Amino acid sequence: MRPAIVSIAAKSGTGKTTLVVKLIAELKQRGYKVGAIKHDAHNFSMDREGKDSWRFTQAGADTMMVTSKEKLAIIKQNPDQQEPPVRESITRYFGDMDIVITEGFKKNDFPKIEVHRKERSPRLLYRDDSYDSTLIAVASDSPLQLDVPVFELDDALSICDFIEERFLSDRRKQ
Repeated sequence: MRPAIVSIAAKSGTGKTTLVVKLIAELKQRGYKVGAIKHDAHNFSMDREGKDSWRFTQAGADTMMVTSKEKLAIIKQNPDQQEPPVRESITRYFGDMDIVITEGFKKNDFPKIEVHRKERSPRLLYRDDSYDSTLIAVASDSPLQLDVPVFELDDALSICDFIEERFLSDRRKQ
């Protein structure tokens, strides 16, 4: 069974990461296998200069893995120099998850929960600027009248209830 996918999207500085962390923790507490993908528009680096893994990739390793009894991490060079489609990454690396939460992929076609902070921007991305049929809910620090459910920004429990009911009702918990 493919994992359910929910995107947390918003303008920068609204609290996407804080919400994603709360959702992951709550979904794990409820017994689900949870994956997460963060979009980074910058050229991130997981390696620290001088570490063995950094030295391996600097030497030209196309794929490098660090393993321990608790974790594994893969650094794979991207020869295309183009960002791979997120759906392809989910299919390839997250097949054993119940749900994958993506953060920062504003233009994907996955169901989206928009994070909104009135002080950051009075306008929503997916209703004020343009209509996006993938918007399924909004987490906001101010009341809004919309055609989708609106949750308090800090109410991760209710947002998880919504996600669970909508996407995970047919999944077995761990």
